[in-house]
Amino acid sequence: MNESDRSHVLRQLFKTSFLISASTSGGYTIVSVMKDIFVNRYQWLSEEEMLDLLSIAQATPGAIAINTSVLVGYHMAGIAGGLLTMLGTVLPPLVIMSIVATCYGFFADNQILRFVMKGMQAGVCALLISVTLDLFLNLTKQKSVLSYLLLILSFIIVRYTEISILYLALFCAIAGIVKVLLLKKAGAE
Repeated sequence: MNESDRSHVLRQLFKTSFLISASTSGGYTIVSVMKDIFVNRYQWLSEEEMLDLLSIAQATPGAIAINTSVLVGYHMAGIAGGLLTMLGTVLPPLVIMSIVATCYGFFADNQILRFVMKGMQAGVCALLISVTLDLFLNLTKQKSVLSYLLLILSFIIVRYTEISILYLALFCAIAGIVKVLLLKKAGAE
C-alpha cells in the first residue's frame, strides 16, 4: 500500500469510528453499528473476522467499544490504525461527558431529558439482542459440541453464580486452545 492509500485508509478509519461513536450510545450498542458499517457497508471485514475481533474485545479488559475499534483499526492499518480508531471512538463521549459534567444541574432536573433516556432504553435493548443473535448464529454455524456445551455452561454460570466473568472467559479460552491442540495432534497422526 502506497503512502497516499495508507493516509486515506487512516483518515477513513478515524472518521468512521468518530461518526459511529458520536451517533450511538456506546457499550454493546456501538458493536452492532460497527458490524453493520465495517462488514456490510464498507466490507472491510468478513462477518467471521468481525465476530472473531468482537470475541477478543470481549475477553480483553476495558470498554467493549474501544477494544473493538482498536482491534478493527489494527487489523486494517496496524498500530496507527488502532490508535486512530481508539481516538475516534473516545473523543465524542469525552466531549459529551465534559459538557454533561459542566451542565449537570440542568440535566439532572430536566424531565424531558429523563423521558428521552427512558425511550432510548428500548432501542439499546434491540441492539443488544441483535449482537447476541449474531454471535449465537455464528456459533451454530460451527456445529461444535464443545461450543454448545461452553455456551450452556457459561450461561448457567453467569446467570446463577457469583463466579467472575474473567474466570469464565479464561476457562473458555483454555478450552478452545485445548480443542485446537487436540485437533492438530489428531491431524498429525
